[in-house]
Amino acid sequence: MEGTKRSNINIGDLVNIVQKHHQRSGELTEGFVSKILTSASNHPHGIKVRLKTGEVGRVKEIIPE
Repeated sequence: MEGTKRSNINIGDLVNIVQKHHQRSGELTEGFVSKILTSASNHPHGIKVRLKTGEVGRVKEIIPE
């Protein structure tokens, strides 16, 4: 599932994010959402979240459990 809609993302979801410094390479980081940082209902580049590890980035995909 894509991470461009805020309603698709819940705290505790397993997601792949791209961090700011990895945007050119597209390197993804996997983790669990601890906080949703984007207040808008959708964002074309992905909803910005903070993972439980403290890393911040935009959701590229939501991994089904």
